[in-house]
Amino acid sequence: MKTRIFSAIVLIIILVPLVIKGGAWFNVGLYLVAMLGLKEFLDIKASKKPIPSFIRLIAYIFMTLLVLNGINSGNEIYALDYRLLSALVILFLLPTVLYHDIKKYSTNDAFYLIGGLLFLGISLSLFITVRQMGLDIFVYLISIPIITDIFAYVTGLLIGKHKLLPEISPKKTWEGLIGGTVLAVFACSMFYYTCVDPEVSKKLLVIVTLFLSLMGQFGDLVFSAIKRYFGKKDFSNLIPGHGGVLDRLDSMIFVMLSFMFFVNIL
Repeated sequence: MKTRIFSAIVLIIILVPLVIKGGAWFNVGLYLVAMLGLKEFLDIKASKKPIPSFIRLIAYIFMTLLVLNGINSGNEIYALDYRLLSALVILFLLPTVLYHDIKKYSTNDAFYLIGGLLFLGISLSLFITVRQMGLDIFVYLISIPIITDIFAYVTGLLIGKHKLLPEISPKKTWEGLIGGTVLAVFACSMFYYTCVDPEVSKKLLVIVTLFLSLMGQFGDLVFSAIKRYFGKKDFSNLIPGHGGVLDRLDSMIFVMLSFMFFVNIL
C-alpha cells in the first residue's frame, strides 16, 4: 500500500503541471504515454506469440501518426485522415502474404494490431483534443473515472458482498459499482455545473455523467478481460503498485470515447 501511495504521489507531481499547462508540453507527455501504452499492448500479445521487429516498428510509426493527427486536428472532433486508415490496413495485412508462415505472422495477428492501434491511437489522441477544448472540461472527464474508482473501492471494501464479474475481476462488487457511480455522478456533476457551464440542463448533466461513469467501469472490465485472456495480472510493472500505463488509463480511455456522443450537446 505504501508503494502504491508513493507512486500515486509521484504521478500527480509529474502529470498535474502538464495537464494545467496544456499545449506542447501536454502533447509531448501524452505522446510518451501513448508509446508506453503501445509497448504494453504489443508485449502482452508477444507473451503468447512473438511479434516480428518490422511489424513492431510499423506499429510505433502509426501510433505516432495517430497522435499527431489529434494534435493537428485542433478542436475538430471528427477529423481523421482516411489515407492514414488505408495505409494502416494495407501495411499490416500485406506482411501476412510476405511471411508465408502463420507461426510468425498471421491474419489474426494483423487484425489484432489494426484494431488495437485504432483503438489506442484514436482514444489517446482524444485526450489531446479534449484538453484543447479547455482545462475545465478535461478535469471533469478525468475526474469521473478517478472518483468512481476510489469510491467503488471504498464501498466494496466496507459493504461489498455480491461479486460483479468474478471470472474477469474477482475483487469488484455490485455494491462498489453502485457506490462509486452515485458519488462520482454527484461530485462531477457539481463540478461541471459550478466550473464549466451553470446554464446546462441538470437532468441532462446527471444522465451524461452517469453514463460516463458506467462506461469507465465497463472499460476497466474490458481491459481486465484482455489481461485474463493473456494470463496477466497487469499490462506491465512500470508503475510500482499500479501496474502499467494501460492499467491506469483503462477507464479514462472509455470515458473519453463515450464523451464523443455528447460533445455537441453538453
